[in-house]
Amino acid sequence: MRPRMILIDLDGTLVDSVPDLAFCVDAMLARLGRPPHGEAAVRNWVGNGVERLVRRALVGQLHGEPAAADFDRAYPIFLELYRDNTSQRSRLYPGIREGLDWLKGNRYRLGCVTNKAAQFTEPLLRDLGVRDDFEIVVSGDTLPRNKPDPLPLLHAAAHFGVDPAEALMIGDSVSDVKAARAAGFRIYCMSYGYNHGQDIRDFHPDAVMDSLVEVQGLLAGAAS
Repeated sequence: MRPRMILIDLDGTLVDSVPDLAFCVDAMLARLGRPPHGEAAVRNWVGNGVERLVRRALVGQLHGEPAAADFDRAYPIFLELYRDNTSQRSRLYPGIREGLDWLKGNRYRLGCVTNKAAQFTEPLLRDLGVRDDFEIVVSGDTLPRNKPDPLPLLHAAAHFGVDPAEALMIGDSVSDVKAARAAGFRIYCMSYGYNHGQDIRDFHPDAVMDSLVEVQGLLAGAAS
């Protein structure tokens, strides 16, 4: 069945934002007198919003909590740095522009749903030239709960007047899979992206793509 609405995740799906995030993490740590972690480590920590990223950077691992005083000192530093470096190094993944053009050309209604705060989401989408591709953008602070809770997806479905059974989510992480399943959406995932080092296939999305251009074949098959 042809979906009447498609929601697309931002970080790790549309955009490789790790270079900017890693720069800000290491600059924050330098201000705190701590050694850097580097881009490879940060790549495994992103995907749950910048507050969670800062906490992970402070403890140096995916799980665990820093001292409250350490977080309260570090978080404003990170926000200041990231406001100035939201899109300096971030880039669209290969095939994103072509995939979006095909979806729009075939009259799919598109929205973007991300756990990134709106103050960073909107400039990033604009700077990379894709903001106008989306009729709605649901950021991490738009609603009381974010992914993996289904609320952002259901909010977008209500905006479009679309039944969840007629909706598709495209993401890259287990958070996207859980949100889509809970909302009653179909879910396609990118093989790249940010899933804390785990293969997204282990979480059984409906399809896995290496590039957004592959959505053409998948949707053609779904409509046949």
